[in-house]
Amino acid sequence: TEIEALLSSLNAQRRHVLGILAELSDEDLRRPVLPSGWTCLGLVRHLTLDVERFWFRGIVAGEPIDLEVTDDVIWNVSSDMQVAAVFDDYRQEIEHANAIVAGRAPDVAPLWWPEELFPGFRLHTLREIVLHVITETACHAGHLDAVRELIDGRTWLVLTE
Repeated sequence: TEIEALLSSLNAQRRHVLGILAELSDEDLRRPVLPSGWTCLGLVRHLTLDVERFWFRGIVAGEPIDLEVTDDVIWNVSSDMQVAAVFDDYRQEIEHANAIVAGRAPDVAPLWWPEELFPGFRLHTLREIVLHVITETACHAGHLDAVRELIDGRTWLVLTE
């Protein structure tokens, strides 16, 4: 089905994110590599909270989410937060998101739209939202590719699924 195809593409990008970070040390995951100062772990938190949770739980399913969580809290993972917990949270949000998406038709409208965050911009269907999340996740996977190559020379190339 169309939903299965969309989820397959999204899951491939999620695997890319997790795969390119595999076997990095805690130190490397927390170390800013680019001048902007974000870390691999901070990017995973961003994908967890600003992407998976926001778009699927909040927008698609209409669950209340905390819009007061700042970029500083999301992108700057505290030293007392365990690396494994950040990755576990991401995997759990993926499971929630997949369940939300799998139970809906591609043309269904989102249950909530934060007009105050996106004046003049709107995604109208689940299809549009999933395509947006695929694009955002793929873009961030590319960021992680560059950072990983700078850290230890490893690259990620997927020729087939």
